[in-house]
Amino acid sequence: MIGAIIGAIILGAIIGVLARLILPGKQNLSMLMTIGIGILSSFIASLIVSLIGYHNNDGIAWIPLIVGVIVACIAITIYGNMQGKKQVTG
Repeated sequence: MIGAIIGAIILGAIIGVLARLILPGKQNLSMLMTIGIGILSSFIASLIVSLIGYHNNDGIAWIPLIVGVIVACIAITIYGNMQGKKQVTG
């Protein structure tokens, strides 16, 4: 149980950071919010890929990771728009 929670936090951090690296410009997001968005995105991505019938047999589950990063990019953009702060590009 504790291992699953720690794993979700680590995976959420990875997904959140990857999403922030992919998005252009500077996002005004704390590290805690990045991890939270990453965890939520990972959960949503897991639901999406299980609904389409994906099952990982061995190794790294690349498809859920990629979908998680895409969902995190969308979530970070929505969060930035809800905050009313424009993202700095360049």
